[in-house]
Amino acid sequence: MDGCGAQYNPRTVEEVFKDFKARRSALIKALTTDVDEFYQQCDPEKENLCLYGFPSEQWEVNLPAEEVPPELPEPALGINFARDGMQEKDWLSLVAVHSDAWLLSVAFYFGARFGFDKADRKRLFNMINDLPTIFEVVTGNAKKQTKEKSSSANNNSNKSKSNSKARESQAKYVKASHAKYEDEGMEEEEEDEHGETLCGACGENYASDEFWICCDVCEKWFHGKCVKITPARAEHIKQYKCPSCSNKRARP
Repeated sequence: MDGCGAQYNPRTVEEVFKDFKARRSALIKALTTDVDEFYQQCDPEKENLCLYGFPSEQWEVNLPAEEVPPELPEPALGINFARDGMQEKDWLSLVAVHSDAWLLSVAFYFGARFGFDKADRKRLFNMINDLPTIFEVVTGNAKKQTKEKSSSANNNSNKSKSNSKARESQAKYVKASHAKYEDEGMEEEEEDEHGETLCGACGENYASDEFWICCDVCEKWFHGKCVKITPARAEHIKQYKCPSCSNKRARP
């Protein structure tokens, strides 16, 4: 557990925030891009396991620290036991909530240990609070919240110019804004453009509050939930192929 911070002690607000962001990135990676590997490591047959995020932006599923009290606050214990008793998305959301709580406890542990005063604690919290939580990223709520946050900016005459690149990506994957947590209110346009489009998997209509992805091969649109693609995972897909097209490509 050396990477968890046994010999790493950020002492300023900026250092603690940097530590927070690195651990947060690691946990988001475990719950999105590396979710298959994370799922496999959380075997319910094993002992109580925890999900750790390190300052190196690496994550690890491991047993809790042996020393009492531990060097740092410990993550939620036994996340693996609930894995097979819940739907995967609900289980990931639950782990995300506990991961958010752990990140805050670690950050304010450092703050207490190194004597942050009221102003420093407030500044640290405000810096942390400006970032979407892990839960918001994993569930896709970060996109909705940034849309509401930026609604007043939609009247800016320079919006179309500054957001032209995001619009181009949005038409392809409906995910570009999520990549930078800067959704500029594109859902209304998507609903007008795709209102009559049906999901290639479930046959339901397009909805602006749902994640939506297009296959680069057959050009059909799918609800992300129907093809098990989250907005965070979609950010790392250069060319998306739906299950049907993937199976066709796999045949000799």
